[in-house]
Amino acid sequence: MNTQVSYRFWILVGIVAISGFSQGMLLPLIAIIFEQDGVSSSLNGLHATGLYIGVLLASPFMEGPLRRFGYKPIIIIGGLAVILSLALFPVWKSFWFWFLLRLLIGIGDHMLHFGTQTWITSFSPENKRGRNISLYGLFFGLGFAVGPMMTRLIEFNEALPFIVSSVISFIAWVTIFLLKNEHPEKDFETSSFFGTFKRFGRVWKYAWVAFLPPFGYGFLEASLNGNFPVYALRIGIDIKAVSIILPAFAIGSIIFQLPLGVLSDRYGRRNILMFVLFSGFLSFSAAGLLQESVTALTICFFIAGMLVGSTFSLGITYMTDLLPKQLLPAGNLMCGIFFSFGSISGPFIGGLAIQYLKGVSFFYVISAMLLIIFFAIFSFRMEKDWRSTEANSA
Repeated sequence: MNTQVSYRFWILVGIVAISGFSQGMLLPLIAIIFEQDGVSSSLNGLHATGLYIGVLLASPFMEGPLRRFGYKPIIIIGGLAVILSLALFPVWKSFWFWFLLRLLIGIGDHMLHFGTQTWITSFSPENKRGRNISLYGLFFGLGFAVGPMMTRLIEFNEALPFIVSSVISFIAWVTIFLLKNEHPEKDFETSSFFGTFKRFGRVWKYAWVAFLPPFGYGFLEASLNGNFPVYALRIGIDIKAVSIILPAFAIGSIIFQLPLGVLSDRYGRRNILMFVLFSGFLSFSAAGLLQESVTALTICFFIAGMLVGSTFSLGITYMTDLLPKQLLPAGNLMCGIFFSFGSISGPFIGGLAIQYLKGVSFFYVISAMLLIIFFAIFSFRMEKDWRSTEANSA
C-alpha cells in the first residue's frame, strides 16, 4: 500500500478497535448493573439483543446514503450516534431508555462498520485482501477484549465507564475528519430502498455461501458468552474456571487472526475456511467429550479460537472475492445481517439445547453448526460468469 492508502487504512482500523472496545464494555457492564439491581436473567438477555436488532432495522436503509454521500459521512454519523448514546446512559437509569440507547448504538456501530468495512474491501488489492481484513478483525477483537476491563470502574461510580468510553470514542472519531471522502463504484440499479433489495438478490446469487461464516461466528460468539456460563455451572464448573476458559477462545482468535488472513491470500479463502471449520468441528467435539476437565476445556477453547475465531473476517474476504466491486456495499451489509441473525439465534438455540437435550453436550450444537457450514462451502461452486452478466446488465 502507498503512504496515503496506508494512512487511511490505519485510521479506519483504529476506529474499528474503539468500536470493539465500546461493544465489549457494554455487554458485561449492563449485565452486571442489571444483575445487581435484581433484573431477571431473561430480561437481561432480552436487553442484550437491542444492539443486534438495531443492526437488522438499519441495514436495508444504509446502502443508498453510502452511495450518495460516500464512506466518510456514514462513518462520521455512525460514530457520533455511538458517542452521544454512551454519554446519555448516566442521564436516566431506565430499562427501556437504556434499551433504546443500545438500539441506537447498534445502528451507529453498524454504520461505522459498514462504512469502514466496505471502504477497506474496496481499496484492498486481491493479494493483500486477507491480510487487511484480518487486521480489521484483529483490531476489533483487541478492542472487544479490552472493553470488559472498564467494568471495574463501577466500583468508583456507575456512570464512570460510560463517560470514559464516550471520551475515548470521541478522540478516535475526530481522526475521521483527516481523511478524504470517497464513493463506492457506481451500479446500474438505483440507490433507493428497493434498489438495495435488488442488489441483495444479485449478491445472494453469487456469494450466498460467504454469509455462512459470519452467521456461524455470530452464533458461536453469542452462544459461548451467553450459554456456556450457564451450562458450565450445571455440569459442576465454577465461575472462576469459566473466567479462565472463555478468554482462552478470545486469545486464540487474536493471536491467529493475521496469520490465517495471510494464509488465505496464499492458499485461497475457500481452502482456509474449510480447514478452520472442520478443525473447529473437531475442537468442539473434543470439548464435548472432555468437558469434565477444566484444563482440557481451556485447551479446546484456545485451539477453537485459533481456528474459527477468524471466520467472520475470512467470510468478508471470501465475499469480496466472489462479488464485483459495485456489489460490495450490499455484500458487506449482508455479512452484518447474517452475523446478527447468528448472534440472536445462537443463545436461543443453545438455551433450548441445554434445557431439553439432557445428556447431550452443549458443545455438540456448536460442532454440528460448524460441520453444516463446512459442507455448504465444500459443495459450493462459484459462478464463473458474473463479470459478463454484470456487464450485460449495465
